[in-house]
Amino acid sequence: MTHQKIQIANKFISEVFGKFDENIKKLENSFSVTIVNRDDNIIISGEEENINIAHKVISAIISSAEKGEILDEQKINYYISELKENTLDEIEKMNSGFVCISISGRPVKPKTLGQKKYVDKIKNSTIVFGIGPAGTGKTYLAMAAAINAFKNNDVNRIILTRPAIEAGENLGFLPGDMQQKVDPYLRPLYDALYEIMGSDQFQKNIEKGAIEVAPLAYMRGRTLDNSFIVLDEAQNTTPEQMKMFLTRIGFGSKAVITGDITQIDLPNGKRSGLIESTKILQGIDDIEIVTLTNKDVVRHPLVQKIINAYEIYEQKKEKSTKISKQKK
Repeated sequence: MTHQKIQIANKFISEVFGKFDENIKKLENSFSVTIVNRDDNIIISGEEENINIAHKVISAIISSAEKGEILDEQKINYYISELKENTLDEIEKMNSGFVCISISGRPVKPKTLGQKKYVDKIKNSTIVFGIGPAGTGKTYLAMAAAINAFKNNDVNRIILTRPAIEAGENLGFLPGDMQQKVDPYLRPLYDALYEIMGSDQFQKNIEKGAIEVAPLAYMRGRTLDNSFIVLDEAQNTTPEQMKMFLTRIGFGSKAVITGDITQIDLPNGKRSGLIESTKILQGIDDIEIVTLTNKDVVRHPLVQKIINAYEIYEQKKEKSTKISKQKK
């Protein structure tokens, strides 16, 4: 059995160890090591290979504490899983991916390496597809990037859209005017805007026409110049709708298309425009496709477990279907 020491300022010990030492207990269980605090040192004991990984994780946790970041369960779990495969320097790169400041003064930035890659692609490419499960920050980070570009005068307006698949022929049967009919489908976009920009600023920019939130059908026949366009829930577009949207993009514009291909709500027999477009556009310059995974989920830890469980179920189901076909 060997030992390693990590120096730590006393004021960060309680935060790094967590309430009732929950962070350290999680590390001990994950890496089969023993971790104790002696004065201004953290001492790790165990097998050398396990100690080296635990040392990287604790160093990352201390670094986060020193920067004033919140050390929640999601962050601890992420460090544990990612530092087995990545270096501390790679993890630290996440902190350089600042996007903007929310209305509450909170910095909006990537929390995982996958999100960092996504944010970087949005900054450097004209069209970016962000594909991944719920809770990976696809829409939120795209909205933050749009607001940042607008505030920096990189674009003149923000256009946020999503397909309202239930709003086709059935829209006329819903109560209220057109805005009231489509609002329920666009509510998640409003919520993100309120949180990042604030309701007052949002309302002023809506009235000026600088921000537009509308169903995808409203994009037909338009050319969108000098705009930052976010197409959300793109897995529910048809191939025709996706082609229509992509050909709306004009000069000085940027587009981010987000979607979760495991949650397609299109009627049976309808192909997803998101899936088809990523196959067609693969390899074209200035178009990037970023795939986020369950490792990038930043909601409650249970969300990650739920996604994992569904993935396993779908794999078993697919395998069972193949076996049944082979027997026939």
